[in-house]
Amino acid sequence: MAMTGSTGSTWRYRWAYRQNERRQRVFREADGAWRRRDEELRRLRTLAEELGGSVDAGAGLPIELDPGETVCWVLPAAQLVEVRRAVVLPAPELTVTLQPGPLRRRRSDSVRIADTGIAVITNHRLVLLGGRGRRDWAYGKMTGLAHDPRAPVTLIQVLDRRRASGLLLPADAAADFRFKLSVAFADAIEQREAVLAQLDEALVEHAQGKPLRPAVVTPAQARLTGFVLGGARTVAVAAGIALLVPAALIVSAPSAPSDSIRTEVAAATAGDATEPPAVVASATATTSARASASATAVTAAGAGHAEAGPPAPTPIAAPDLCGAPTNPLGYGFCAGDPIRKPAAEVCDWFDCVPGFWAGRGYLVQCGNSSVSLAGGSLRACGQHGGVWRTVRALSP
Repeated sequence: MAMTGSTGSTWRYRWAYRQNERRQRVFREADGAWRRRDEELRRLRTLAEELGGSVDAGAGLPIELDPGETVCWVLPAAQLVEVRRAVVLPAPELTVTLQPGPLRRRRSDSVRIADTGIAVITNHRLVLLGGRGRRDWAYGKMTGLAHDPRAPVTLIQVLDRRRASGLLLPADAAADFRFKLSVAFADAIEQREAVLAQLDEALVEHAQGKPLRPAVVTPAQARLTGFVLGGARTVAVAAGIALLVPAALIVSAPSAPSDSIRTEVAAATAGDATEPPAVVASATATTSARASASATAVTAAGAGHAEAGPPAPTPIAAPDLCGAPTNPLGYGFCAGDPIRKPAAEVCDWFDCVPGFWAGRGYLVQCGNSSVSLAGGSLRACGQHGGVWRTVRALSP
């Protein structure tokens, strides 16, 4: 026998089961992404603290180390690139990129490949041991440093060379190279603590965004819209159709027949009737009497025109929400004002991210179609595919 309980129906249990399954699935995905990011930040924090290198790491390399110089990192596949025209690079910064974007493998047309060899990061300099010779970039002489955000190219300017040059690395090694180069440069100018402080701040901010396990939904919380497949959205669409169909029928209904048509129909009916002549004559007299009384009443009232019927209602068109889910709140992706204080029932019509009401911004839609209230923040939709578009309220 199906379980009903105090609610008296099984659809409430099915609704609660589906809701809990969906919430747990979203939570597991967000929690998994959060844990992977947490492990990566902790790895970078440990690396930045312990990166020091050793003399033995340079054994076998055709490089002569200066007194106190140690090798921090070696990459056997790197290419020397030179800028085709003179440029001025921004000054080196101590900011490290903690979440780099995807890099394409092809280089920019503004640089050319000059050599290929082994890249070595030491605590004093960056070195390329190429087939045509050695190229050094000493940290103490660096005046400019730029990482291409779209390609695995790093350009450096130093005091003893007029044109900028740098390295083109494999795309999968570029992020690690850039981080270690930043830490080595910061250590050379005695600013490693500044990099560690950035990582500590990133860890604290990341911990604040940890997904919360959703509360368990009970069958007693089910609304009547849960009884319908598709929930509240289906009910809203059905309500709109129920309003549009009667209006369309009223507009397309034929007009009332004229008096001449009524007379012809009455005559034809009288000719085919099977009642005795007396009955027909009586009916005709009665009809004539009613018509005379009606004409007398109209004449006495001074009405010279036929009565006008009530105006046909205008069909109610559903508002255009520019692709947003059908909802009675008027929230969509068309032109309008950003929504900073959404209605309490917004999560009944949109798929809200976990911890939705903890947001302190405006309403946005994430890349996975869920909505967040953290619009305007760099952390908005960080675990849900990034910010896609802003949800707006229709202008009155």
